[in-house]
Amino acid sequence: MANTQIFNLEGKVALITGASYGIGFAIAKGLAAAGATIVFNDIKQEFVDKGLANYAAEGIDAKGYVCDVTNEDAVNELVAKIEKEVGVIDILVNNAGIIKRIPMIEMKAEEFRQVIDVDLNAPFIVSKAVLPSMIKQRSGKIINICSMMSEFGRETVSAYASAKGGLKMLTRNIASEYGQYNIQCNGIGPGYIATPQTAPLREPQADGSKHPFDSFITDTKTPAGRWGNPEDLAGPAVFLASTASDFVNGQILYVDGGIQAYFGKQPS
Repeated sequence: MANTQIFNLEGKVALITGASYGIGFAIAKGLAAAGATIVFNDIKQEFVDKGLANYAAEGIDAKGYVCDVTNEDAVNELVAKIEKEVGVIDILVNNAGIIKRIPMIEMKAEEFRQVIDVDLNAPFIVSKAVLPSMIKQRSGKIINICSMMSEFGRETVSAYASAKGGLKMLTRNIASEYGQYNIQCNGIGPGYIATPQTAPLREPQADGSKHPFDSFITDTKTPAGRWGNPEDLAGPAVFLASTASDFVNGQILYVDGGIQAYFGKQPS
């Protein structure tokens, strides 16, 4: 019989950034089902309140806080408050992120910096804040939400791809520096997931036909033949948050329906 206890997260405190909805919310639900206590943040109180309502509807007693994860002082205050009110953070999921789909020559440097700030600087800031307690207790799990754009380039996402490529390397560097303290830092690289962020790529055309990019993903590029669901990321997150992955460090687990293994469908 398989030892499912290696996936048990009872007694663990998990902070998932930006987890009021979408991928972060789905991951948090998975961690909660495995027994973890859920803590999340968002940038505005209204988003936190909506998140708390979403968790309550799922029967999850989550704790929500307002915090801008690009603000180092605010993050340090948040982590100190969580440690005081809930407990030391055992699991960190750096999920908060943004994307701006703008051709590179049309993108302002300020817009580029904003994406880098949220998608790369913030995971550095939050990881830096939780690491001292993880080092002290000689255990911890950090999961960075990377992307297929950690590996690939594509039109209009120069800032996003730059940030996610950097996040892949930050993941490996945290593993390299702090693995000696029994801290594992890994990434999850979602494929194309059906979330509000990707909704514009799935909107039907005026004539009712599929969006060209929607067709490209489901009919040509993905062996699974579909978009991923946020819930598809819950199992991988539980694995990377549990003792089952204690000797897995500095890796990116791509949850993409097989896109990276596939050259693409041959034209008929």
